[in-house]
Formats: sequence, C-alpha cells, structure tokens
Amino acid sequence: MRIEGGCHCGNITYEAEIDPETVGICHCTDCQILSGSAFSISVPAAREAFILRTGQPKIYVKTADSGTPRAQAFCAKCGTRIYAAAVSEPQTFNIRVGTIRQRAELRPKAQIWCRSALPWVLDLSSVQQHQ
Repeated sequence: MRIEGGCHCGNITYEAEIDPETVGICHCTDCQILSGSAFSISVPAAREAFILRTGQPKIYVKTADSGTPRAQAFCAKCGTRIYAAAVSEPQTFNIRVGTIRQRAELRPKAQIWCRSALPWVLDLSSVQQHQ
C-alpha cells in the first residue's frame, strides 16, 4: 500500500510503501513515555520503500530494554514523532501511524510488550464516547 504523511507543522513529509498487515501496537514503557500515551502504533517500511520528501528529522537515540540503541526521529519544529529505526544503516523505518494520511485504513494486526500494557487499555468499553 502506498502511503504519504508528515509532521503536524508540515516541515517533514514522506511517502512509503507498506504492508497494512504489519501494523502493530507496542505497549513497552518507552513507547508509553515517548508517545505521551498508553501505547504506540507503527508500521514498518523497508529502507528502499521509504522516501523523505521534505525536512530533516532530529534524532534522539534511546537504548531499548534489549540494549539495542534505537533512533527516534521527530520534527524539531513541532515535536511530531515520525519513525524509529536502527541508529546506523537502518534497513527498516517503523513509521508512526498517526503521521500517515491513510491512517484510518491501517488497523493494527498485532500487539507487543503486552505485559507492560496499562491494565485499562484492553477494556475501554466503559469509557464514555463524545463526538
């Protein structure tokens, strides 16, 4: 599936080819903190299928629980998280689904780090919905 997206302020734009069957949710505590939310949703794109059209993301390197350093790319102007990838010579860019224009079509198919999931996140049926 061809996608396009970018940051909130429009400084960074990209396009990519992704497989919508690989959209996933991560409940790790790093994703909770970095997203400012209960989890992060991303979809991988191969290096050759990801094209940065405008702007240059700022990179923050965090060390995963595995000990692997991960580059967190974000817009230096508005702070939008764009992707995560290996620090050097990334083969895959894990694009943040919220930055994708076609995000409504990208339903998550898997969840990881479920042991770190906030206990209420899997049952939102009692939460009031407002339009």
